[in-house]
Amino acid sequence: MDKIMGIGVGVILLNKNNEILLLLRNGDASLADSDMHYEGQYTLPAGKVKFGEEFEEAGIRKVKQETNLNVDDIKVICLLNDHNEHAHYATVGLLSKSFNGSIDLGDTLEHILYKWVDINNLPRNICKSSLDIINRYKENVFYKEGEKWKK
Repeated sequence: MDKIMGIGVGVILLNKNNEILLLLRNGDASLADSDMHYEGQYTLPAGKVKFGEEFEEAGIRKVKQETNLNVDDIKVICLLNDHNEHAHYATVGLLSKSFNGSIDLGDTLEHILYKWVDINNLPRNICKSSLDIINRYKENVFYKEGEKWKK
């Protein structure tokens, strides 16, 4: 695959118990559909922004596609310069505390499991992008200058 530069979103869905929704990506790279190669890792609902789409619209769309939940309210909370040896994204972190519906991961096999986890007790195998969004939210930091990619 060619290396790419794109725009992405990651959405924190925060419930009243201070838990966030995480999705476990398939361990099979051909099914995990991750340019960043996050197969076998937990992620926030996330994905690419389409041409002409607002960040919030992309977040609402990705949450619906990946979880079947309906987002009632969403806001931008951070910006990441998100890259590794596979891909490079400007990733916009979003937050929603208002959503409804029943979780259904669909039949794509991109994600194989979901779980609600305490925002202060995250699993070890959470992908870097999602962890960065969560940490920016907890630290109330929109953007960190000078973070360099470690090759």
